[in-house]
Amino acid sequence: MEQHHHRKPAYVNGALIAVNILYYFWLELHGSTENAGYMVAHGAMYVPLIVEKKEYYRLLTSVFMHFGISHLVNNMIIQFVLGDNLERALGKIKYLVFYLLCGVGANVFSMIVSINDYEWAVSAGASGAIFGVIGGLLYVVIRNRGQLEDLSTRQLVLFVVCSLYFGFSSTGIDNAAHIGGLVLGFLLAMIFYGKPEERRPDAEGGGMNEGQ
Repeated sequence: MEQHHHRKPAYVNGALIAVNILYYFWLELHGSTENAGYMVAHGAMYVPLIVEKKEYYRLLTSVFMHFGISHLVNNMIIQFVLGDNLERALGKIKYLVFYLLCGVGANVFSMIVSINDYEWAVSAGASGAIFGVIGGLLYVVIRNRGQLEDLSTRQLVLFVVCSLYFGFSSTGIDNAAHIGGLVLGFLLAMIFYGKPEERRPDAEGGGMNEGQ
């Protein structure tokens, strides 16, 4: 049985998801999101252009770009499931700033790793920001004695382990961005999240499914 408290709608998370989806379809209408050159032309991450041409905007624009529909759908489902929780915990403005900082910060971390490894890949996707959300939630859940709405520490840790394992066992996954986002999200939540006073744990809601 599910009990629902009236939770505030998470408008910012919804708006961020909408931007990702709209930009994806705009790109698909004018070309192919699976074409690396086309994606670079429209704002994807490419380290030589950021370092040599100082095109720093790519650190942000690439967060809202995805290679193909499954890449978009996978990321947006996770963001839809988890982002709402963090937006309610942090508040709208803080959540927006948090999300963008995690997305850009994860890309900066990825860029530093790429420069060290001399690997120039074209990269894009919201997963650095989403791993930031997961890291942030991990901190908030721990602060709330292991439970926030329908999330528990164990579920989140399991989710992190599965996601990182999936990343390291697949090719073409920007693991540096994932780890960078996760760590940054945890650290930023320490700054952004107030004391959990007057926050009564929600009644048992529907459980969260683990999985990719």
